Amino acid sequence: MFDSYDNITARLRASGDYLWPLLLRLIMFWEFWEAGIGKLRGSNWFSDIPWADWQKGFPWPFSVFPQDLNWQAATWGELVFSVMLLAGLFTRFAAVSLLVITVVATAAVHWPAEWGSLEELWKGYVITAKGAGNYKLPLLFVIMLIPLIFHGGGKLSLDHLLLKLTGRESYTQDRMGDGIAAALVFAILGLTTVFLQPVWGISFFAIAVILGLTPSLRR
Repeated sequence: MFDSYDNITARLRASGDYLWPLLLRLIMFWEFWEAGIGKLRGSNWFSDIPWADWQKGFPWPFSVFPQDLNWQAATWGELVFSVMLLAGLFTRFAAVSLLVITVVATAAVHWPAEWGSLEELWKGYVITAKGAGNYKLPLLFVIMLIPLIFHGGGKLSLDHLLLKLTGRESYTQDRMGDGIAAALVFAILGLTTVFLQPVWGISFFAIAVILGLTPSLRR
């Protein structure tokens, strides 16, 4: 009985390498492509929006850039990187780039300007702004992008085709669960949080450096 169950679950995992990354790439492509097209065809509301309507404003270093530059970077970033996700080409790079765009937008517009407890912060987990932020949708985008960063574009992607053509597929199947792998987890967590709460992000980056440099954790 257990052999049959294990055989089914093993095949589900194998087939999942084809399906779930593709589904995530498709939905993320559509969401960011639609946002980018909206910016391309619309006016620069980064400059038009009253400052009082921002939650915190752009985090550093984007706060020192002209609003037009931020607008163009967001517009073309959403368009170009979403197409890369659709094709599964340099999926991890595209997903990291869209993660940064999402987190910066969250910090500027959706994250609460002030909060004193996790209970207050949780009030912002909504779609409609009610004075406490409205970061529910971008947080869901971040959660959907993170698996693509760690796992890649899956079997139905140009990345996988390039691996097969260059003979590197077998190397990527090795499980390198060492200190550097753990460091990468904290580095991604740092990148996800540093624009929202710099103390959190810097702490995660510091842990990543320690893990990556600890000889006993490296194979």
